[in-house]
Amino acid sequence: MRYALVDTAIGLFGIGWTDSGLARVALPGRDREQTIEWISRDGAEADVPGVALADLPERIRRYAEGARDEFADVPLDLSGVPAFHRQAYAELLKVGYGVTTTYGAIARTLGDVALSRAVGQAMGQNPIPLVIPCHRVLGADGKTGGFSSPGGVTAKMQMLALEHAASPTGQYAFGF
Repeated sequence: MRYALVDTAIGLFGIGWTDSGLARVALPGRDREQTIEWISRDGAEADVPGVALADLPERIRRYAEGARDEFADVPLDLSGVPAFHRQAYAELLKVGYGVTTTYGAIARTLGDVALSRAVGQAMGQNPIPLVIPCHRVLGADGKTGGFSSPGGVTAKMQMLALEHAASPTGQYAFGF
């Protein structure tokens, strides 16, 4: 595993990757030392992304300034992720920039609305937030619900505001 830090307008991101693809993203909310400690766990070493991810740091910088990016072409390494989580992430990857969905809606696509809590757990354990856009998943009432990044719900709201996202009902936009 290798990693790099990405300074942006909304704070410091970290990215971690393997030869197979992006495996970790650290969202803003930690100081530099804490970000390095988190992103470099398990012996990851600082490096510069290779060809497959070479433009990702700049894309993240532009996203943090409000540029639209789906990150759909970023190769992912989900090799250590449970199968159900991979299924939930695959559904979430269909939710576009500036669009939100609910835990229940993803659960229904997976076959049973009763899986909503399991979807929530998968989102809370998402190793690649931003690229797998768990910030776009809301509660059934359109409220933010939780967010496991260091910045918590404030970070989720900030990312939704960057995307000019509306609730699933389209009744309001997220502001920050």
